[in-house]
Amino acid sequence: MANLKEIRNRITSVSSTMQITSAMKMVSAAKLKKAQDAITAMRPYSDKLTELLQTLSATLDADSGSEFAEQRDVQNVTLVSVTSNRGLAGAFNSNIIKETNRLIKEEYAGKNVSVFAIGKKTSDAFKKGDRVIANKSDVFDDLTFDNVAEIADLLMEHFLTEKTDKIVLVYNKFKNAATQEIMSEQFLPIVPIEGDEEIDTDYIFEPSKAEIVKELIPKSLKTQLYKALRDSFASEHGARMTAMHKATDNATELRDQLKLTYNKARQAAITNEILEIVGGAEALNN
Repeated sequence: MANLKEIRNRITSVSSTMQITSAMKMVSAAKLKKAQDAITAMRPYSDKLTELLQTLSATLDADSGSEFAEQRDVQNVTLVSVTSNRGLAGAFNSNIIKETNRLIKEEYAGKNVSVFAIGKKTSDAFKKGDRVIANKSDVFDDLTFDNVAEIADLLMEHFLTEKTDKIVLVYNKFKNAATQEIMSEQFLPIVPIEGDEEIDTDYIFEPSKAEIVKELIPKSLKTQLYKALRDSFASEHGARMTAMHKATDNATELRDQLKLTYNKARQAAITNEILEIVGGAEALNN
């Protein structure tokens, strides 16, 4: 059994760790509330805008201004892998890295796949070789629509100049503080609506559909990317809050076990001292 000093040192160490994890949990909880409100507010707008433009683009050809909907023979694929810049968030980052690797090895096997890193953890995971074509980890330092729009412009330029034939977003979609859903979402080309649905005849388009699509598609794509990053940002804080909550609970349990071990060891030491005193007294009497 470890001596009393070693157990006391372990209790002190675990207590310090528990204070740190508890503080990190509270910080993440505070940040999560703001991030959750932001993604909840913008998600309906983003989804409706994407739905409308998918419907419009499906009725136009490339000459009508919907070049972002052009379906090509896919040879070059860009995976926009969104992680965080920091760890201590459970499986938040590792799940995205695993999904990115799965897409590379399975779904896009045989294709020329590059990784567009958003988040330091993605950059670190794929830094070996020439797979990472860009690293925009600093966007999380100031996550605004304007900063995200610059990244979206770069992705759109890569598609229009045929540097890539397909762009896929890989990120965590926020569901609640304890649950994140791994998303593999096509960014470009725009996914046409399924089936033979037609545009609702109740709509009156002014100006023409082609002009609306040409004007709104870049904005829609920027909004889609911004939503994905907002989703990931909220998911990160939710995952970190949950991870730190579990870590605090584990530290508390370990501290209690160590205190019990310490008390038992202390009682044993006192008992041994008493026995030695009694034994010595009996020896003197004899």
